[in-house]
Amino acid sequence: MGCWLLNHAQSNGNALRALGHPLDIRRPRFDDPLPETLEGFAGAVIFGGPPSANDPDAYIRREIDWIAVPLKEQKPFLGICLGAQMMARQLGANVREHAEGHVEIGYYPIRPTEAGRALCADWPDHVYQWHKEGFELPAGCELLAEGDCFPVQAFRHGNAYAVQFHPDVTYLQMHRWTTKGHSRLEAPNARSRAEHFAQRAVYDATERAWLKAFMNHWLAGRAVQAPAAQAAE
Repeated sequence: MGCWLLNHAQSNGNALRALGHPLDIRRPRFDDPLPETLEGFAGAVIFGGPPSANDPDAYIRREIDWIAVPLKEQKPFLGICLGAQMMARQLGANVREHAEGHVEIGYYPIRPTEAGRALCADWPDHVYQWHKEGFELPAGCELLAEGDCFPVQAFRHGNAYAVQFHPDVTYLQMHRWTTKGHSRLEAPNARSRAEHFAQRAVYDATERAWLKAFMNHWLAGRAVQAPAAQAAE
C-alpha cells in the first residue's frame, strides 16, 4: 500500500489510516510544496476548508492547477467539498453560491444516479454537508449523485472523484465546526446545532458504511481510463 498525498488544512485521512495507508499531509496555504508528479504516491485527496475555490489567493489557484497532475497521470484522486469544487474548476465548470443564498450545513438528502448505484449499491439517504457554494457538472464527467438545493453532489472523471459532502467528518470535528462556525447556522436552509448531533445518530453509520464501500471500489480501480474530456491547462 503506497503513501497518500493529502492536501489542505483540515486533512485527517481517517478512512485511509484505517486501511493502513501512510499519509503525506501538505498544506499549500502555509507554503507546503506540491509534487510535480505523483510517482511514489498511491494517490491524492484534497479535503475541505473555509476558503472558496473562487478566492484570488495564489495558493488556491496553485492547488486548482495542480489537480491536473493526478488527472494526467490517472492516479486515484478524491476531492471533498472544497476539494471537489477545486476539481470542478480545474475541469472548466463554474462554482457559485445558490441563487437564493441557501446553504447546506447539516444533514441533507442525496439521490444516487444509475452510474452512482453501479459504483456502490447502498448510498446513504442523507449526508453531512458544510458549504454555501456548489458546482456544475464538468463536461465529459459522470454524475454519481444529485441533491435538492445543490443538484450536483458527486461526479467522476476516470479514477478521479468529487463529492460535495463530508463522509469522513468526526464527532470532534462536528463539535468544532458548529462552535467556531456557529454564525453560519443562521444562514437560509442551515440545520440547527441540535439537529446536527441528533441526525448524526441516525445517519452516520450508513454514511461511513458507504465510505468504506466507496473506498474499496476506488482503490481497486486504478486502471480506469479518463473520459475524452481533458483537464484544463
